[in-house]
Amino acid sequence: MPTMAMAFPTLPVTLTCLTLLALLSIVMAADSNSTATGLILLDCGASSPNVDDSGRIWDGNAGSKFAPSVKGVAATASYQDPSLPSLVPYITTRIFTSNYTYHFPVSPGRLFLRLYFYPIAYANYAVFDAFFDVTAGNLVLLNGFNASQTAQAINSAYLVREFSVNVSSGNLDLTFAPSAYQNGSYAFVNGVEIVSTPDIFTTSNSRFVDGGNTFPFSFAADTGFQTMYRLNVGGDAILPIYDSGFYRSWNSDSSYLYLFGASGVTVSKDFNLTIQYTPTVPNYTAPFDVYGTARSMGPNAQDNLNSNLTWILPVDAGFAYLIRFHFCQIKYPITKVNQMSFFIYINNQTAQQRMDVIFWSGGIGRTAYKDYAIMAIGSGQVDIWIALHPDLSSEPEYFDAILNGLEVFKLQDYESNNLAGLNPPLSQFTDLNSVARKSYDDIPAVMGGITGGSALMLIALFSTFVICTRKKVAKSSCKTDYGHLNHPTELRKSTCDLVRHFSFTEIQVATKDFDEALIIGRGSFGDVYNGEIDGGTKVAIKRFNKKSRQGFHEFQTEIEMLCNFRHRHLVSLIGYCEEKNEMILVYDYMAHGTLREHLYNTRNPPLPWQQRLEICIGAARGLHYLHTGAELGIIHRDVKSTNILLDDRFMAKVSDFGLSKASPDIDNTHMSTAVKGTFGYLDPEYFRLQRLTKKSDVYSFGVVLFETLCARPVINTELPEEQVSLRDWALSCWKNGVLEEIVDPRVKEEITPECFRIFAEIAEKCVADRSIDRPSMGDVLWNLEVALQLQQDSASYNGNCAEGASFLRISAVHQDKPSTNSTISITAQEAIFSDIAHPEGR
Repeated sequence: MPTMAMAFPTLPVTLTCLTLLALLSIVMAADSNSTATGLILLDCGASSPNVDDSGRIWDGNAGSKFAPSVKGVAATASYQDPSLPSLVPYITTRIFTSNYTYHFPVSPGRLFLRLYFYPIAYANYAVFDAFFDVTAGNLVLLNGFNASQTAQAINSAYLVREFSVNVSSGNLDLTFAPSAYQNGSYAFVNGVEIVSTPDIFTTSNSRFVDGGNTFPFSFAADTGFQTMYRLNVGGDAILPIYDSGFYRSWNSDSSYLYLFGASGVTVSKDFNLTIQYTPTVPNYTAPFDVYGTARSMGPNAQDNLNSNLTWILPVDAGFAYLIRFHFCQIKYPITKVNQMSFFIYINNQTAQQRMDVIFWSGGIGRTAYKDYAIMAIGSGQVDIWIALHPDLSSEPEYFDAILNGLEVFKLQDYESNNLAGLNPPLSQFTDLNSVARKSYDDIPAVMGGITGGSALMLIALFSTFVICTRKKVAKSSCKTDYGHLNHPTELRKSTCDLVRHFSFTEIQVATKDFDEALIIGRGSFGDVYNGEIDGGTKVAIKRFNKKSRQGFHEFQTEIEMLCNFRHRHLVSLIGYCEEKNEMILVYDYMAHGTLREHLYNTRNPPLPWQQRLEICIGAARGLHYLHTGAELGIIHRDVKSTNILLDDRFMAKVSDFGLSKASPDIDNTHMSTAVKGTFGYLDPEYFRLQRLTKKSDVYSFGVVLFETLCARPVINTELPEEQVSLRDWALSCWKNGVLEEIVDPRVKEEITPECFRIFAEIAEKCVADRSIDRPSMGDVLWNLEVALQLQQDSASYNGNCAEGASFLRISAVHQDKPSTNSTISITAQEAIFSDIAHPEGR
């Protein structure tokens, strides 16, 4: 393979002697009062000053008061990528193989700190070995950071990370530390930029969005921020030199628009309109060009009512985010209050009703901004969905919405003084080692990276185009691609041919125009109707209730789940309808309803014990399949007796996957997520710590086991305090050896002692306080099968179980062969295990 040798001068910009002398005199003057001017530019690998393509002068390391005893190695890049916006400061770097701290003299107060990285081979340093930490004082900015991996993931040649820190002293200490967990690690940085700013983070109008409600939100004055996104909505990118004083980059929003939704239209201010900054919006808040352009939904009112204007912004999970919306009404004839009003949704939650830009700003051409905060729940990288939709409650003239600018800032985690997220995952086709070894003349020019203050466009462009792949939860080729809309119009793209798209007219016919006499159930999503399609096929039709706290996210998840997973113990989805702002799901009809309807508060005859046991086994099979049948596994998150349905043969089928999550956990690791589920069934560890694992489903299923055994509600506030919670009362009775006293008297005499003991023991293990003490769903299934064997043939095994012996196999990982410690025959065990390992067999 041919190679290409490229030589670069020590100074990326060739200077005449006269120009160099003038430059040095400027730099000396700037260096003498750098604190006063509030601007520091450090070209870390250079030995003397250099000028970037925008005319800004960058100081070199040699002789700089920022690093009087410079350590590390100065190096020049082996290749100049065509997408680099300027050779300065990217083409040179400083490499550290041990910890090193810069001491920057700054005035007390808030400042922007920007770190520039060009991850490429420097001398003998392999690019994929650079894992390192960066701290500003005691605030962790980057942790185990690998610039190469980050750049590869988004197909960018260079990166800029921007932070806002509040310095209380006259010094900012910036430390670079090679990772202690990677052999041969080193740290590097190409450029450091520091810009003093006023406190641009005001808390006076901030609102925290949670569960459809908003609350006043404040943060400490010394809070650290990381800029995730800074978007000029509806306009072109704005370079740092055209920012209003702080050298921020404003990127175009077009890369973040939801591709399968309405993308709106771009708007520019009327020629004779003058933008006016208001007293509450200083002129440094955002440049004129941000307020002079916008994106609106467009002129078609009916289309606007049937869609949202939506942006998707990937972020690091586990942090709070401040989201700033910039507004300015820039087009006539909207000049008065109540001519246009709209909703602001963040992650499918209402952040603002009746957003009237004229009202909030005071008139056309006047600036305004609003701040909201939200917690990003999940693990790794998750998406923030921002959507606008007309609000008709005030009967406005125009059914439209508008946005001029958008900023997203990550707030530091105060418990750990941390702002660092994870390195983004690479594509499965990316091999860092092979990339590093590849000849640079064979690497094509990549798309422009993150420039100036745009810090962390990062994975967004990549993620927007592969959002379906990132969210795929199974190795199935059947998948869906939807958007999180509050007012869905159409599921624009579906590649799943296993489900049917019903028209709203078909649904009306199937339900006799939603005749209330056909309602067979009500849930958190909406009412369920008994319907008929195709000339007599009975189906269950679930219709979204607009008053529900659930929404399109749950609708989407349900379809994705049941599109990707098919199992005899999971309810089958026939199709869906999303016309006319409706969200409707069509399922196989379950003739015998829910498990709870056969346990208590019902006119149905009681189920025999063996039938109850078989239903529990069927449900366990369905959950075991969810936990193990996909590459990552699925956590149901709302296991309860009303979500276990029974068909015409009383076969159990797990239902309602609207809250389900793909599980990253191996053994008992977890992901952090907002607590959702049903009170009484909720895993206490999940409730306390917001740490969700597959063992959370195991806990809920354990409550179902006690519910099946005792045939009483899991929460009954009419009982004495110690009996209100079925789980707590059952554990107390078990501990005191009197559990049999609260067993459903209608089946009490049917249960053999051996079966009862196994069943009670596994239920007790399932509801342990700590997830680490609970069995896996595979172990639960194994023991229920054992209990069924004992129930079916009690005569054969009666007396074989010595007092205190146990069949429980509580292990971290399901074994590949049946246990030899059981008194059940090996042949019987093998038959049981065969069904667990091959669930399609029964």
